[in-house]
Amino acid sequence: MSKMKGIKCKLEIVDSNDTSKILAGQRSATLNRSVETMDSTSKDSEWKENEVGLKEWSMDADGVLVASDEVYEDLEEKWLNSEKIDVRITMPSGTKYQGRAILTDFPIDMPYDDLVTYSLSLTGDGPLVKTP
Repeated sequence: MSKMKGIKCKLEIVDSNDTSKILAGQRSATLNRSVETMDSTSKDSEWKENEVGLKEWSMDADGVLVASDEVYEDLEEKWLNSEKIDVRITMPSGTKYQGRAILTDFPIDMPYDDLVTYSLSLTGDGPLVKTP
């Protein structure tokens, strides 16, 4: 059994030709997956019962801002124009998670005594597809 290293996981932006590009300077990323629960408990039950509700996903990432990075500039343009983004996370095993998302948070941190960094939050719009 081999363990996966986070450094090998890549967040990619996918264009209309299904060509992916990696965001420069990326440090970390998180793939969030959750499901709502619906209370289905009846009056004659001693235990709470639930059913599976709607699923949702999101991605968060951060990194060092690299001057003139084409992918970062594309993200900025999509944010300014309120456009949705096709994103993919590729795992070291080759497994990929892909979906369409809305860029909901996109700050730049400019500390006096350190590198300029970015972070971003993407909220899924529709299904997250897993491919081996």
